[in-house]
Amino acid sequence: MMVVVAVGFVACAALGERLIAQNLGTIGTGVAGESTVRTPGRFVPPTGPAPRLPNGKVDFSGVWDHPYVPDMSNSNARNPSVQKGAGPLPYTPAGLENIKSYDPEKNGDYTGMCMPFGLMRSVNAPYPFQIMQNDKYLTFLFEQSNWFYIVPFKNEHSQDPNPTWFGESIAKWEGDTVVIDTIGFNGFTRLDTKGNPHSDKLHMVQALTRTDAGHIAYKVMIEDPVYYSAPFTNERTFTVANTELLEYSCEENNRSLWEGRIKIWQVPGSVPLRK
Repeated sequence: MMVVVAVGFVACAALGERLIAQNLGTIGTGVAGESTVRTPGRFVPPTGPAPRLPNGKVDFSGVWDHPYVPDMSNSNARNPSVQKGAGPLPYTPAGLENIKSYDPEKNGDYTGMCMPFGLMRSVNAPYPFQIMQNDKYLTFLFEQSNWFYIVPFKNEHSQDPNPTWFGESIAKWEGDTVVIDTIGFNGFTRLDTKGNPHSDKLHMVQALTRTDAGHIAYKVMIEDPVYYSAPFTNERTFTVANTELLEYSCEENNRSLWEGRIKIWQVPGSVPLRK
């Protein structure tokens, strides 16, 4: 019998205590560039043709393992085909100042308080996610904190998207590739565990191609004129998993936050907490 509080680990309290030393007071552990594998025994992903829906479109449904990407500039040193980073990021002066001043041990990080990771950091996290699909929607079910993310197939964004943690996404087909275009971020999140920043001007484009029954080729383009002088990309391979998603409760028993080992994070520009 396996009891799960925070997926693959013990309660968030123990996570927080480890992460203060390992990840500067943020949530997210694992081996960079590698997926979290928990299925006993050897599972060989299928390599036949990608399945299709009755409408003829490629079916991306399934549970997917993917590389943990704590720093989007880096590649998987042992196997770059699994995860290819952007190299040195093209920071603007504001971006360079932001990453240099990022100190979650001193100022806190929103993930330590179990706030939503945001879209890019959720994809970068070391836990699997599930894709569900029909003619109208792609839905991503993240094991990380059990968040969900719904993407409609449509041609245009809203005129004035409401700023949110995960942004507003729309999906389109380009041949057998699904392209997801996202704007409308609130600017509160970061791209990865290292803390690479983004603003509310972030424009994110993800392209998913199911190359066979067992793999998805994934490429993401990051464009943010506030913090980066040019767009950059990151590529990786998702592998179908022989498992189901588990419950993940970050909030349960988060003693490291309550007892001060993880610092309180505040929304930028908000009124200071009363003491």
